[in-house]
Amino acid sequence: MTFDSSTPSERLRTREGLTSALISYSLWGCLPVYFKLVDTVPAAEVLIHRIIWAVPFGLLIVLARRQWPEVVNAFRTPRTLAPLALAALVLAVNWLVYIRAVQNDMIFQGSLGYYINPLMYVLVGVVFFGERLRPLQTGAVLLAAAGVAVLTISGGEFPLIALTLATTFTIYGTIRSRVDIGGMPGLFVETVVLLPAALAFLGWLASRQTAVFTSGEAGIVAMLMLAGPLTVLPLLLFALAARRLTLSTIGVMQFIAPTLQFLVGLAYGEALTGPHIVCFALIWIAVFLFSGDAWRRSRSVRRGASFNA
Repeated sequence: MTFDSSTPSERLRTREGLTSALISYSLWGCLPVYFKLVDTVPAAEVLIHRIIWAVPFGLLIVLARRQWPEVVNAFRTPRTLAPLALAALVLAVNWLVYIRAVQNDMIFQGSLGYYINPLMYVLVGVVFFGERLRPLQTGAVLLAAAGVAVLTISGGEFPLIALTLATTFTIYGTIRSRVDIGGMPGLFVETVVLLPAALAFLGWLASRQTAVFTSGEAGIVAMLMLAGPLTVLPLLLFALAARRLTLSTIGVMQFIAPTLQFLVGLAYGEALTGPHIVCFALIWIAVFLFSGDAWRRSRSVRRGASFNA
């Protein structure tokens, strides 16, 4: 028999964290539905509205959470602002590739990219930071590589979109992990950095009378403005969850988003071929091994901490 030694306040924090993480990853997982609803708008214009409307919505949250000093400090500190600017450019590429993938009926590739992403972090740690793979991590990486090879060779479809998404988000995450700033203030600074270019591009489209936002119906205009909250809200909920849950729990729950994206792809009738099935099966086994290794390591660390207490 096991006993829960946590206090009521700790259990409440855990429930709040689980709820926040579930909503966050569910919003990210269902994001293709939004991009399908605005697929009459060119991907580049959807991207700039995602940037533009994230700024005022993000500002409200930053002010409400009293994180404005972090923002001011970031703009005053070149060592903080420079990597955030670079991260913003990489994130913009990631967003644009994903929007185009959804609009071109390649949701499966988007899902695959975010399944591969955690394994890509492992490779970055090995190649650039001298980390050593544990046996289960090695198995997970090899299985993921085999899945990509099957899709490329047997399916005749090199998963360029998936690998681009995984690579750009890994680069983004690696940069952000080395910048001392919170998730919400960091995203706000990044969108502010991108804002002038986004506004200039929107002005150029409007001058050519090709901007959907200035010539479209009220419904599509409202949908484009919704891109801001849909960009910022999941990150806010994730930030709340990250403060209340262990890294191993967050690590396992992150696969909710690509799983939902995969289901959305099925719902929209994307072709699930034999090579797709084999590829995803290998990736899912890799994810299982990766998550199991993280969970086991987390338990051993906690046991060690309890013995040393």
